[in-house]
Amino acid sequence: MPVRRQLDSRFESTDTDVVLVEDLYREFGVPLLRHVRKATGNDLQWAEDVVQETLVRAWRNAGRLQREPGLLWAWLLTVARRIVIDGRRRRGTRPQEVEPADANAVPVPDGADRALEAMIVAEALRELSPEHREVIEQTYLRDRTINEAAEILGIPPGTVKSRLYYGIRALRKVLKERGVAS
Repeated sequence: MPVRRQLDSRFESTDTDVVLVEDLYREFGVPLLRHVRKATGNDLQWAEDVVQETLVRAWRNAGRLQREPGLLWAWLLTVARRIVIDGRRRRGTRPQEVEPADANAVPVPDGADRALEAMIVAEALRELSPEHREVIEQTYLRDRTINEAAEILGIPPGTVKSRLYYGIRALRKVLKERGVAS
């Protein structure tokens, strides 16, 4: 029982301490949350936890705090920054918890996505002009250099480059219209 009384007395507060913390939250809560959100990578839940812990520490240290607004703000920022740093260190040393994967839900690569993408690109290629389509086929699909494609098609390398540039732009536009590319 004496140990409990010691612990309780350590955290006992006066009404002025409670009023101080309420005033701190009212005056600095929103700007502190905004500041901490930036420090936590815009993680709202973590930022709220940091603000709460900062205000708990302010309550615990209410008797020692300087009551000047500028000094209070600096103290709150320092405490919040240290809490964020401690949180980052903790996250770095502990492995992240994950749910065990459901054996029935584990994806098995079957090539369907690749086949579907190939079909969509083939359809889009049909909408291009024959000149654009053949340089794209020679360079991308048959993996030939600009010079090799120029020799096969019987046109100068500069023409291959130009047709390839405009052909890719046209292909991107067609795919975008279909909602496939961004």
